[in-house]
Amino acid sequence: MIDEQDKLLPIANVGRIMKHILPRNAKISKEAKETMQECVSEFISFITSEASDKCHKENRKTVNGDDICWALSSLGFDNNSEVMLKYLHKFREYENKRLNKTKPQAVKRKMM
Repeated sequence: MIDEQDKLLPIANVGRIMKHILPRNAKISKEAKETMQECVSEFISFITSEASDKCHKENRKTVNGDDICWALSSLGFDNNSEVMLKYLHKFREYENKRLNKTKPQAVKRKMM
């Protein structure tokens, strides 16, 4: 049986993100971290489930970033969807540039 903790995001990561937006001298209780951990994990599960259902209906096995953005929008999180789409676009641009930089070097090495 799957342990309940295995379904949740690591509490240390949740606490680190919470500390990042609070003043330096702010204290966060263990209960607050645990509550946020449960909420964030449930939210991610909710969005992922919606994206997975879309993929299933389209006979696809892999959920991608566009599916997550679609799920956010379809569930009423339009602002989050717009931000995620911008991030996804920039991430893909970065990955393409990174891949294009490594390809010529590999060709040069083969020639030597």
